[in-house]
Amino acid sequence: MDSPVFVLETIRQGITENNLQLKALIQDIDECVGPLVELQALNNAGRSKISTLRKLIGKLSDIAKESKQPHLLKDVLLHREQLASSMAAFKKANLKSMLAIEKCAKEELLKPKNEETTLKQRQKRNKEHMATISSNVTDQLLSISRQLADTTNKSAVTLETLASSSDSVTGTQQELKVTSGVIGQSGKLLAKYGRREFTDKILMCFAFAFFIACVVYIVQKRLF
Repeated sequence: MDSPVFVLETIRQGITENNLQLKALIQDIDECVGPLVELQALNNAGRSKISTLRKLIGKLSDIAKESKQPHLLKDVLLHREQLASSMAAFKKANLKSMLAIEKCAKEELLKPKNEETTLKQRQKRNKEHMATISSNVTDQLLSISRQLADTTNKSAVTLETLASSSDSVTGTQQELKVTSGVIGQSGKLLAKYGRREFTDKILMCFAFAFFIACVVYIVQKRLF
């Protein structure tokens, strides 16, 4: 069974690698001007990375909540903010690519054709093509928007958990200070009682010695 430290490091490494790969895909989408198949392939790859990142951050969040370590909760919040930023950039890159593909399609429509029939066929295909582009990309952007909102909500929950954890740590520190004070007072009382007990023992010894002396004195008087 893997140790908790190994699991934690594996999750962190996975987050770093997938985050870098997602940034590279966003750059490719931003520079994509078609065809639609290429944009869809990049989108699928990007959505897969986003899904993986969400799962890894979720695992890190579970570990942070179980251990109640503030620095882990801060890491979760930071990773969620980075994911939200990447998802926003992913959405923006898709919009840019979609506009570029749409522009290319319009330019294709405006090209002069020798035959009227060919022109009408091309116009029909291009309209269908653009409708498909708009529908697919719109669905993908809506999905990304929902995921972005969900990530933002989870970040807010993590922030509340971090604040609660910080309050708990502060309360524990105060309790420890009070306990330390009580222990100190108890130590002083024990030391005081210890000295008093020692003094009582000495007085008892003197009293016992005095009693023995009196007995000896009385016995001597009666015998002699």
